Amino acid sequence: MPADKVAEYADGLCYTDLMAGYYIGAPDEVLQAIADYSAWFFVWDDRHDRDIVHDRPAAWRRLRFRLHTALDAPQQHLRHQDPLVAGLADSVLRLFSFLPDTWNERFTRHFHTVIEAYDQEFTNRTEGIVPGVDEYLRLRRLTFAHWIWTDLLEPSAGLELPAAVRNNVKYRRAALLSQEFAAWYNDLCSLPKELAGDEVHNLGISLVVHHGLTLEQAISELRTRVLECIEQFVEAERAALRFADGLADGTVRGKELSAAVRACVTNMRNWFSSVYWFHHESGRYRVDSWEDRSTPPYVSNEAAGEK
Repeated sequence: MPADKVAEYADGLCYTDLMAGYYIGAPDEVLQAIADYSAWFFVWDDRHDRDIVHDRPAAWRRLRFRLHTALDAPQQHLRHQDPLVAGLADSVLRLFSFLPDTWNERFTRHFHTVIEAYDQEFTNRTEGIVPGVDEYLRLRRLTFAHWIWTDLLEPSAGLELPAAVRNNVKYRRAALLSQEFAAWYNDLCSLPKELAGDEVHNLGISLVVHHGLTLEQAISELRTRVLECIEQFVEAERAALRFADGLADGTVRGKELSAAVRACVTNMRNWFSSVYWFHHESGRYRVDSWEDRSTPPYVSNEAAGEK
């Protein structure tokens, strides 16, 4: 985003506001680090999109390699010539300062898979492959970074959760549903832009191509899935909160763990309201006011990080 575009559009995109509505209760320095990482993520997403639209596979391969490398050695990439690479290094170093190395290693593993999922999306879009619905939903959990945003609940709560807690079916189901809602609602709101740009990566488009639905039927199906996700979360939330309460076993550790899990589950609920608000307030989805409905007016079409 050129400097003049930042001044004109950045505040209206509401990227940091989205995170402020999700990670409620996080210490200021944690919330700032997450919000900045989220803003970086949107910029990365736009760079990825521009590399596809302008047929720049070499630029994408270069960026993919550099992001993997910076993720593994962020300290060495703080002054990288590509601001996107330097921005990732800065973001993860700040995020890595809050919890033990075991959390940092998990975040790193999860984000490596997100980068590779973006590479799969790059291939699908450049080759015109519309993934089947089930395949798309699996890939979407990675391109939307479900487990990254779930991981970040922990520094917000001030405690790394043990694997037995994170992997408990009650906790994990609530976490998954909160992220599925966000991804599917994003697909619903992004559909006009992505249809205008001959996109292939959207649940609505997969429903049209592989289930034979009309566009109107696909939109209706998307809305139904979103509503069902909300209903299922309400049930899953109750179970997850009961699970949190059960962790309070009379010990100091049990009380601490119970409070942290309850804080995480509470913020899973906040994802619904924050995502809904964001998609109706952010300039990222106001395609009717754009000169080209497929191209946000704030992005630069120049290739970046070419040196």
